[in-house]
Amino acid sequence: MSPPRRERGEVTGQLLVATPLTGEPFVGAVVLILHHDEDGAHGLVLNQPMEAGVDAVLPEWQPFVTDPGVLFRGGPVGRDTAMGLVSVPGHLPEDPPLGTQLLFGGIGLVDLDAPAPLVVPELGAFRIFVGYSGWSAGQLDSEIRHGAWEVVPREPRDAFREDTTGLWREVLLRQRSAASFLTTWTEHPERN
Repeated sequence: MSPPRRERGEVTGQLLVATPLTGEPFVGAVVLILHHDEDGAHGLVLNQPMEAGVDAVLPEWQPFVTDPGVLFRGGPVGRDTAMGLVSVPGHLPEDPPLGTQLLFGGIGLVDLDAPAPLVVPELGAFRIFVGYSGWSAGQLDSEIRHGAWEVVPREPRDAFREDTTGLWREVLLRQRSAASFLTTWTEHPERN
């Protein structure tokens, strides 16, 4: 069954969940879409923690990141860049905390060049990603139409869970659609 067709921008703020049709580097990935329009899309893979601690790249931010305190691989694009994703409870888009850009639903980006002690007091959960996931104009729409991704609503805890190991499965199981059946997929059906 092919996923429903999405209007441009409709996936901003939602999750992309990789299906078995999605290849490397997105096998088993859950991606939070930060922006999607006619020019393309970009987002962050939420469930690919790295071994390196934040202190290896941005030591001044280490005391403030949400556990497990490591960097996360945001995607294959711009691997020489870092993005700070933050929960910003209680702020309106017209009144963002210092050093943040509010995106949607209490989620924002932190300016990692700003002094951490000035920014942190108003922030909730915080995570740093190396690189991001990007799609050119029409590319993501095509991948969704061809069944490479399931587009599903996000829940507040998805972006900042301490243990991201089971995120793909958990997100799919809470869907009240055929998407939940993807959790039964196996790369080796002969082992069943």
